[in-house]
Amino acid sequence: MRSEFETADFGPANFVPLSPVSFLKRASLVYARKPATSYLGLTRSWAEVADRVRAIAAALSARGIGIGDTVSVLSPNRPELFELHFAVPLVGAVLNTINTRLECETVAYILSHSDAKLVFADPALADLLKEAFAQNSKTLPVIDMPRTGMHGFGQTSYDALTDTPPHPWSLPQDEGQALALNYTSGTSGKPKGVIYHHRGAYLMALGTVAAWSLPQNPTYLSVVPMFHCNGWNHPWAMAIVGAHMIFAEDMAAETLLKAMAEHRVTHLGAAPVILQMLAESGGGPAKPFAPPIKVMTAGAPPPPSVLEKAAALGLEIMQVYGLTETYGHISQCLWQDAWADLPASERAEKQAMQGVALPMLEDLRVIDRQTGKDVASDGATQGEIAIRGNTVMKGYYKDTQATEAAFKDGWFWSGDGAVVHPDGYVQIRDRLKDVIISGGENISSVEVEAILYRHPAIASAAVVARPHTRWGEATCAFVELRPGMHAAEEEIIAFCRQRLAGFKAPKTVIFQDLPKTATGKIQKYILRDIALSLGDPDQP
Repeated sequence: MRSEFETADFGPANFVPLSPVSFLKRASLVYARKPATSYLGLTRSWAEVADRVRAIAAALSARGIGIGDTVSVLSPNRPELFELHFAVPLVGAVLNTINTRLECETVAYILSHSDAKLVFADPALADLLKEAFAQNSKTLPVIDMPRTGMHGFGQTSYDALTDTPPHPWSLPQDEGQALALNYTSGTSGKPKGVIYHHRGAYLMALGTVAAWSLPQNPTYLSVVPMFHCNGWNHPWAMAIVGAHMIFAEDMAAETLLKAMAEHRVTHLGAAPVILQMLAESGGGPAKPFAPPIKVMTAGAPPPPSVLEKAAALGLEIMQVYGLTETYGHISQCLWQDAWADLPASERAEKQAMQGVALPMLEDLRVIDRQTGKDVASDGATQGEIAIRGNTVMKGYYKDTQATEAAFKDGWFWSGDGAVVHPDGYVQIRDRLKDVIISGGENISSVEVEAILYRHPAIASAAVVARPHTRWGEATCAFVELRPGMHAAEEEIIAFCRQRLAGFKAPKTVIFQDLPKTATGKIQKYILRDIALSLGDPDQP
């Protein structure tokens, strides 16, 4: 006979589906008069934002948008896009935020593949949307988002929808219901559609609040594009703490630094490329920001040199790690007080680690795929990061084969090679496909790139394998120089050989602009093709 302690009898009184929509409902009451969004001189309170969200949701419902319908958005970060993060899931629909810097072909592919029923579009992107429609030989209903002095081609405007009588607060019947559809950044071909659910977004937001120690009413500068993992799920997390979200007119370093100073920004998220841009702009404050601005950074392991420069600007950096498939960040380089006494360069090395799992993640392991066992915690033995938890995607949209490949043996396999240090902190060595094997030795492209970034003339760097008859593969470096700076191949190679084992140093250096995705990730598959076409450096 089973004890009643073993039963799982839930009812309406003790089980409510988890959804980030609940955070806005609470914020509209708890933070009703507190500022929620500010953009171009206009500030709205949390109560006002909630009213607008409910009106937009009602307008969507009146247009036949409901459970499982995809609603696409083509817009940079702005208050309306933040509002859609609540309005679309409020009616049970699926939010698809499209990368605004993609070329027409990929935008057309996403609109078609996602089965979008309606598109919200910034008028500044109207031509891109028209071209995508033309390529698909199909148009969709379009709602124009407000833009001073510009008009799109939509059938109605966003502002007109805000006059609709409000939609009632409601939650999904099933917390596993799809909430968002995010497409991977396409570093290796066609992007895949990653499905998020309400439960995962709810728990990711809570985990972010805990991991970042977010206080009530912080001032958050919206830098992470909301088309990238829904802004790392920060829009939903900010509703929990009643943040004041600042939206900048553009992402120029001078604009961001000005906003940080004028609004007394306390928190922001940004990719390492943004940190580098801020630290090297020359437009920073005369003295470092005080108190320091807490910054979450992710996207690629930040070079220690960039962390050093950002710290000097008054930015308190926390490196996090995640993937589109995990709703964004699922591990953090949690600060240890003992690091404070280290020299700046050693402290930056520590802060470049990917660290330990966030509170909402169940397991993060580094596994030897051949043995199925955890690698030794020696900081040297490499394995693959495997993840298990509630913030792992439901799967890839309309791609069963890719979903099955990603989920093996009860784990999501990241494709990232990493080591575990004696203190339990994980550190990425490379994407497994980016490891260079030269003479039987594994070379981490990330390690070589970190050295290249220390060269004063180099703005960006990427390392891939080049075929080599004798060694199998050799290190090939692609570097983008700073404006007005010069360097020779021999100089770069010598610089690396002074700081690395000889077999790790580049054998080839190619100077060119580096191809990047819209989120700033370097497209190594393009560089690998170039390196492959070069052939063996020892052959005539």
